[in-house]
Amino acid sequence: MKQYQILTPDAPQAEAFTDATAAVDRLTELYCDAVNFLRERFAEAMQDTQPDTRIRAFYPEVRFTTSSYAQVDTRLSFGHVSSPGTYATTVTRPDLFRNYLIQQIGLLLKNHDQPVYIGRSETPIPLHFAMTPETGMTVPQDGAADFTLRDVFDVPDLSTTNDDIVNGTYVAPDGVGPLAPFTAQRVDYSLARLAHYTATDPDHFQCHVLFTNYQFYVTEFEDYARAMLRDPNSGYTSFVSTGNQEITDPDAPIEIPLKLPQMPTYHLKRENGGGITLVNIGVGPSNAKTATDHIAVLRPHAWLMVGHCAGLRNTQALGDFVLAHAYLREDHVLDDDLPVWVPIPALAEIQIALENAVAQVTQLEGYELKRIMRTGTVATIDNRNWELRDQSGPVQRLSQSRAIALDMESATIAANGYRFRVPYGTLLCVSDKPLHGELKLPGMASDFYKSQVSRHLMIGIRAMEQLRDMPLERIHSRKLRSFDETAFL
Repeated sequence: MKQYQILTPDAPQAEAFTDATAAVDRLTELYCDAVNFLRERFAEAMQDTQPDTRIRAFYPEVRFTTSSYAQVDTRLSFGHVSSPGTYATTVTRPDLFRNYLIQQIGLLLKNHDQPVYIGRSETPIPLHFAMTPETGMTVPQDGAADFTLRDVFDVPDLSTTNDDIVNGTYVAPDGVGPLAPFTAQRVDYSLARLAHYTATDPDHFQCHVLFTNYQFYVTEFEDYARAMLRDPNSGYTSFVSTGNQEITDPDAPIEIPLKLPQMPTYHLKRENGGGITLVNIGVGPSNAKTATDHIAVLRPHAWLMVGHCAGLRNTQALGDFVLAHAYLREDHVLDDDLPVWVPIPALAEIQIALENAVAQVTQLEGYELKRIMRTGTVATIDNRNWELRDQSGPVQRLSQSRAIALDMESATIAANGYRFRVPYGTLLCVSDKPLHGELKLPGMASDFYKSQVSRHLMIGIRAMEQLRDMPLERIHSRKLRSFDETAFL
């Protein structure tokens, strides 16, 4: 096999920074130099003959060392390391994560009074991840080029793209601890997947994410977005629909694509990502896991499930709300990452915001609120037609768990929120009661949807607006942090 020399950009020495903004500016400079180098060499390779050198560029990294146990505000769940040592993380797309990086690096500098070092890492940037849509360039599939692509350029390596850090199984081979929950390769992988599954660019995602399992919510969300764009005092600046269609004029048309993506996603944008993203994940725990696996790398401030469920109690009526305070996990999609014996706690800040939002929208409070809302355990199952099985098995388990509602997504979304340290919550709406003979039939469903979807969605939006007004350190509970956590949120 032919031996290649390696052509790389110049590698400047790592530089110490005590100012977070300056540190992120340097990360941006190093990243742009690296991806521009790859793009230029790739364009040349596509026009000329096979390169006689291997072409490689590297992610920038943040590195931090401390020799003392810092005395930090113990109320904070992030922004500091737990013990002396050296910590590092690779960084991608510093333009997209600029505010996040400035905040996280700033807290590290403040809490430890030690500089961070910004330099080039030893992790290559896969060529595919350097080709963002605005470049107009695409990487040919294997065999389409005149040479073997992986002989010249680095390609994605899934053996090093994993969730070991968030799963608590990461072992640093060189003794350097992780500074952030995700590596640059893992982030780049998810950014590419998000664009594929949602048909909107990751740049549009907002810090507050609503998940739903019905397309009916999308129409209501668009109507609300247009109303907000008509209000000059709303603070919302634009609305983004499938295919990156972005409007600022509330009366501007939006073209409905002939074929929707797997997870249609819509963004009501606000300055600094303070708006709301709605994701229609469809039905099933697999979709719920896929969506949250990838959205998690954007480090949202919170995500909530606002979908439909089966009511399990005779005292419930169609249209009643269910505020989950515990989850029975029979979805099985996270069994390898988060064992079922791990409890998924309710987060007080999220629960309060949701209950307040229900009271605000329904104009009910206190004891009267109990007429239309139950708080209790939500069961999530991976069998959509669970009612058709032998009733003694599932029904007995549901009764023993004290579950009050059942769906196919909520526990998955909550469990992945727990795993990824993203505050989570669930408010469901009862759409059928199969154990009591009220099935989800077409006529019933239409009347139910017309009367309940708007109110249910508005509750989710109001809860998110309350969370938006809270300091970030209040929302991110210490419940979500393990013994030895990364400094970055």
